[in-house]
Parts: sequence; C-alpha cells; structure tokens
Amino acid sequence: MYLIFNSIFLSILITFSSLGIADEQQENSIKESLKRWAPDAKPQSIKSISVPNLYEVILDGQIFYLTQDGRYAIQGQIIDLATRTNLTEKRVKAIRAAAISELDEKDMIVFTPKDPKYTVNIFTDIDCPYCRQMHQHIDEYNKLGIKVRYLAFPRAGIGSSSYDKAANVWCAQDKQKAITLAKADKPIKNTAQCTNPVADQFLLGEKIGVNATPTFILKDGTMIPGFIRPSSLIKLLEQNANSAG
Repeated sequence: MYLIFNSIFLSILITFSSLGIADEQQENSIKESLKRWAPDAKPQSIKSISVPNLYEVILDGQIFYLTQDGRYAIQGQIIDLATRTNLTEKRVKAIRAAAISELDEKDMIVFTPKDPKYTVNIFTDIDCPYCRQMHQHIDEYNKLGIKVRYLAFPRAGIGSSSYDKAANVWCAQDKQKAITLAKADKPIKNTAQCTNPVADQFLLGEKIGVNATPTFILKDGTMIPGFIRPSSLIKLLEQNANSAG
C-alpha cells in the first residue's frame, strides 16, 4: 500500500506542479493521474475541504490530501485548532461507519440480548488470546444490553490455519456454538465447506485500519483496539452516545 501511495504522490508532484484549474477539472485530472500511475486505483471521493487550497482524496478507505496546484501531497492528520476538532479522524470515522453499515448482519456471528441498547462490531481472531478472554464474558455484555456482532479477522492472513478455523466457524450450522467451541480450543464437528465471508471481512478490516484483535467498531465509526471488559464498555458506550447528542 505504501509503495502505491509513494508512486501516486510522485506522479502527482510531476503531473500537477504547473496546473491551476477549476474544481471539476482538478478532480478529473487527479483521477486520470491515478489511473496512469496505479491503474487499479479507484478513489471513492475527491473533493475540496474547508482548509484553503486542499483537496481530500479517499482511496481504498484511506485519506490523503492534495494542494490545489497539485504540487504537494499530504498524508496525515488535519486538526482545526479553533474547535479542537480532528477533521481527518472525523472523516475516517464516517468512512468506517458507512463501510460497516453496508454489511449484511446474516454474515456476522451475533450475540444479542432481548432488548439491545447498544450494538458493537468486533473484528475477532479465533486464536487471539484476548479475543478468547473477551468471549468468556459474552453473557455479561448481553446482560448489560450490548449486542455483539463478530466479524472475522484472522491476523495471520488468508490461507493461514487461523483463517481455516474462522471459515469452519462461519460454515457451521450453529455459528454461535461453533465460535464458542473454537475459542475454547475445542474441535468443531460436522463442518462442511461453504461460501463464507471470512476473506471479505478480513480485507475490509485491513481497508478501514484494523491491525489488532479484538478491535471494536462503534456505531459512529469509532475504532477501539484491545479487550474491553463489559463494565468499562458500557460506560464508554454511554459516554459516546451522550457526546453524539
């Protein structure tokens, strides 16, 4: 990914260093440059932002910025010091939330209370010790009104033994029972091969910045890596809901 970005940045520096063109022309030129230097690159969005002379480009779920004249490319955080708002993180959260909202819940493994107050999405790895520790508290999460939706993220990657275990779980007839057994390091019986979402969920996790397990994604796109105990999670969810208004 970094090699692609470096190539893109270099191409932009060369291609746009002498241009000063209108928004629509700028956007089209950026798209054409991306096609020349990274043919498979398909930016989800190119637009001007509130910072003068900067354009925001979203590519593969990642954000970078271009100056209006195309001379400079910037990869990093933009913070509005007047409002103390991290503008980049705000956009990244929106991207994450949108990506999760497009998923079908039937492709997740869901543990839900009768009347859920909150929903959390958790990228999980069958072999991850902290994921296993977290799953031991699944009933406690539910008792607090927290609905847990598991997404597969075998950290060793597609084709690894962890990936195979996740595929077995997602192919099981009783997925809740299967993931509970797997996280207890017990065999899953009578598992057939099936078309499963494990690879797609893993690639989505990489795309939105997941690099550890468990990783929690809240409704607003907030990402929190690491095991969070039920009592701490409910407080965090309440605070998050209050801050959202």
